[in-house]
Amino acid sequence: MALEDIRNERLAKIDRLEEAGMAAYPARTLRTHAIDDFLENHGTLEANNEQVTIAGRVLAMREHGGSLFVDLFDGVKGQCFVQREKLGEAAYDLFARAVDTGDIIEVSGMAFTTKRGMPSLDATGWRMLAKSLLPLPDEWFGIKDEDERFRKRYLDILLTKDLAERIKRRSKFWNVIRSYLLERDFIEVETPVLETTTGGAEARPFVTHHNALDMDVYLRISAGELWQKRLLIAGLPKVFEIGRIFRNEGMSAEHAQDYTQLEFYEAWSDYEAGMRMITDLYRTIADRVYGTRAFSIKGFDIDLDKEWQTYDYCALMQEEYDLDPLDERADWASALKKRDIPFEKGAGIGRLVDIAWKQIRKTVAGPGFLINVPVYLEPLAKKSEKDPRVVERFQVMMAGSEIGKGFSELNDPIDQEERFGRQQKLREAGDEEAQMPDAEFVEALEYGMPPAFGFGVSERLFSFLEGVSIREGQIFPLMRPR
Repeated sequence: MALEDIRNERLAKIDRLEEAGMAAYPARTLRTHAIDDFLENHGTLEANNEQVTIAGRVLAMREHGGSLFVDLFDGVKGQCFVQREKLGEAAYDLFARAVDTGDIIEVSGMAFTTKRGMPSLDATGWRMLAKSLLPLPDEWFGIKDEDERFRKRYLDILLTKDLAERIKRRSKFWNVIRSYLLERDFIEVETPVLETTTGGAEARPFVTHHNALDMDVYLRISAGELWQKRLLIAGLPKVFEIGRIFRNEGMSAEHAQDYTQLEFYEAWSDYEAGMRMITDLYRTIADRVYGTRAFSIKGFDIDLDKEWQTYDYCALMQEEYDLDPLDERADWASALKKRDIPFEKGAGIGRLVDIAWKQIRKTVAGPGFLINVPVYLEPLAKKSEKDPRVVERFQVMMAGSEIGKGFSELNDPIDQEERFGRQQKLREAGDEEAQMPDAEFVEALEYGMPPAFGFGVSERLFSFLEGVSIREGQIFPLMRPR
């Protein structure tokens, strides 16, 4: 039957309900038990002959000797037995003629156990709570087209138990992180989403217009890095934010345009202490969310329990390309051309070196930390005391990707202003992802910021641990309108 014909038929059933004096969309339910509570206490309810009302969506109806077995779902599935003699002639006929799979109903009755040992509800009454006008896809086959699944995510979740469980794990994932930090005396903060300059990352921002102030503003590209460091200056030694950030860039299995990110900053710490902390944090996430530290990710076997490796950025690049990343005169364009690796014409050394690094990155299993990155690649990290040509920055390496970044925060206002100046030159040369200078942040640094460690990780970590793309890991990924 055509979809429009099904809809018209179900609209007619609303008239049938109203003629019988039953509302199709009442405001309240008389539910006494959630289905999981009903099942958990079924033996006691049955022994006490206690009247019970449960409610949920009709997932299936099976006729059996003039009666109906009805599967209800409210997040947990339960079974009702609908008999003509128990329900009454008029109520049974209305049920049979007006209820479809997909409808949300409530059923009252007594707990009983079927001959096959199935805990059930023997119905003595029922009411419609929300009449569905469109049919659900088949429960066993669901929605196979990925575009349709993302557009009708509510149906995908309803029909796919693993997806519903993933949403629960996603909530647990972020709350484990939140609890981990709160237990260590960090303060959760909120920082601006609309900014006059973007800071804390290298990315192309979204631009919008602020009507009241009549000016263009940017959606933030980091979870408040420069704002949180202002709070360190203000005397709050441990701060964090879990929030949405926005980057107007390409889409891939690992990249989305709006996603959730954690950033935290701790005064009186550095990136070496940070490595120990992040190792413990990732293991804690694995333990509390998944109950294991071993994962299979993108063809790599990842064991977070083993000793984490340290990878030297410059050494790996030198070995692979026979070029020194610390030499800004090195001909990286020729090296990329020789390997048929594409890059944009006029790209600066930072972009070329990054493209070259990404070829190596694919082979790094991890877990471990990538260190010794050249200063020109990181405008916000402190220079190494051992070698001022590199910064005290690490990136968490896992399954051929970077899953988190931390560094000893740059707190020298003169050095910071110089690095912002270099980023501005890159922007003037056409690099839209280079960081915008923030004179007010430099001024804040001039009041003095203590030595500090900062770290950020996005929901990419969650998608990796789940073994899915970042879009699949999101609840409602962005879709182009039809």
